[in-house]
Amino acid sequence: MGELQGKELELDVTNIAHGGISVARHDGRVIFVSDAIPGERVLARITEDSKKSFWRAETVKVVTPSEHRQMHVWSSASVARDPENRAGGAEFGHIELSHQRELKRQVLVDSMKRFAGVETPVASDVTVEGLPGSDDGTGWRTRVRLHVDESGRPGPYAARSHRVIAVTELPLATAAVQEAAPLAARFVGEEHVDIVEAATGGARLIVGKQKPSTITEVVGDREFRLADTGFWQVHTHAAQTLTTAVQDAVDPELFDPKAHNLDLYGGVGLLAAAVADRFGSGTKITSVESDATATGFAARNLAEWIGAEAATGRVERWIAQLAASANAHDRARLRSATIVLDPPRSGAGKQVVQSIGGLQPAQIVYVACDPVALARDVGLFAERGYDLTALSAFDLFPHTHHVEAVATLTRR
Repeated sequence: MGELQGKELELDVTNIAHGGISVARHDGRVIFVSDAIPGERVLARITEDSKKSFWRAETVKVVTPSEHRQMHVWSSASVARDPENRAGGAEFGHIELSHQRELKRQVLVDSMKRFAGVETPVASDVTVEGLPGSDDGTGWRTRVRLHVDESGRPGPYAARSHRVIAVTELPLATAAVQEAAPLAARFVGEEHVDIVEAATGGARLIVGKQKPSTITEVVGDREFRLADTGFWQVHTHAAQTLTTAVQDAVDPELFDPKAHNLDLYGGVGLLAAAVADRFGSGTKITSVESDATATGFAARNLAEWIGAEAATGRVERWIAQLAASANAHDRARLRSATIVLDPPRSGAGKQVVQSIGGLQPAQIVYVACDPVALARDVGLFAERGYDLTALSAFDLFPHTHHVEAVATLTRR
């Protein structure tokens, strides 16, 4: 513990940083402050002062509030509570919704500038689009995980900790999820409880490592089958939004339906289906996913497209093997291909980018849930001859710092 840990300082907050925290300075020292808004003066408690380059602090009182501050949409996460007892998962809930999107835009643009070296209008003119739903940005979450403490009580973790907080409401969740959430129950011996609402069948509880069952999600007039424990976008309108965004991001002049098109980190086939729907039933596309259960569902979800298939494998290994084994004909089909990838929050990374770059596809459509990871990978792709030619962003997670982006990269 540093000498200043626990000390309270009045700080002027100047700008936003990645991760939902704001930036202040004290005697030239950078301090990352949670639960504050750029332009505010706050009383903050130092929680970490061991780093030479920066400290961390938590707002305990707002001295001069921003014009964009509102009453927190979740009282359990409000600055009125002691920081140790604030529920996590709604770190922007004290900020007016349109300003949340502006802050997310700033983080995305700054990330592109700092980590990718991109300052073109493609990046700087991006806006963060809201999704359909309630005017206050609540009631959108179809999947919620509650952690369980030693007494069996379920709840969210406190912000930036693994301590379970008892709550009486889940305002970001849909009405069905809120109704099904067992906030007053006990689950002694379990680690977590999930509440999942599918497009058909309503909301259900999944306790611990309960055996999965199959659910159905709907995007437009298309159905997707998946395990209730599997991955699906959590916002009620996210799957449709990303389907349309990916379809729009593909340059039709560069798309070859007969090429060796790929959907990497493909899950149950949502984005492969988006591409195939956009370009017709004869589209050839392979969806690659490490989870065998998801791949099995993807094969069924893509069955109507004769050229679509699903492969199980870790993307970094699968694509490296593809590059190593491709003959001249395969390489020609890969050079005319479109590759869609939707990696985890950590991004695709150097190895995958290097393998994709070696295949030299005509275009890459990158779906990202982390702006810094996206920017780093855009920079890596630039080193391999790909320029950022389109960028869009969406507020798939209102009242959190998360932002979803869809980038198009085109071979020079």
